[in-house]
Amino acid sequence: MNPPQDNEDQQKREQDNNLQREIVSEQRYSLASAIAREGGNFLKGESPVPKLVQVTTEINLYIDRHLPDSSGALQAVLKRWVKSDSIVSQHLDSPLTSLEKIIDKILQNQELFYEMVRQADLKWGQMYEERPYFQKPGDPPHPEDEYSHESVREKLAELRQKVASR
Repeated sequence: MNPPQDNEDQQKREQDNNLQREIVSEQRYSLASAIAREGGNFLKGESPVPKLVQVTTEINLYIDRHLPDSSGALQAVLKRWVKSDSIVSQHLDSPLTSLEKIIDKILQNQELFYEMVRQADLKWGQMYEERPYFQKPGDPPHPEDEYSHESVREKLAELRQKVASR
């Protein structure tokens, strides 16, 4: 024999189920309503933040911590390049591998490298509201240019070495 409390609980569950069936039977089916009924079950065990965003954030934090850059312009440009490079989506399980490949690509391609330096100079000029010092390939750098070809190459090579030795 069931205790009266169990009977009451069972009746209440049956009433709730009947009410839910009645409500659902009067609604038109749509994908949105199915998703709404499932609620958070779709993401159960998963982060609501997309994996690509997580990986990009991890790379950006690594850049912040390991790329010495007093004004921050080179960091900002490298982060922007990381965000737009498809290499990152190919290495979702090893973010620093993608950073290493991006740096290699920049250092091995002179045109890309000069463009990165130009963008760093441009970003520096925007940040400090000053005219940037654009170094042309083969020319000596301006004495006050924070982002000469040589200094950027050294910083990127140093960052690449840190990534490779992790």
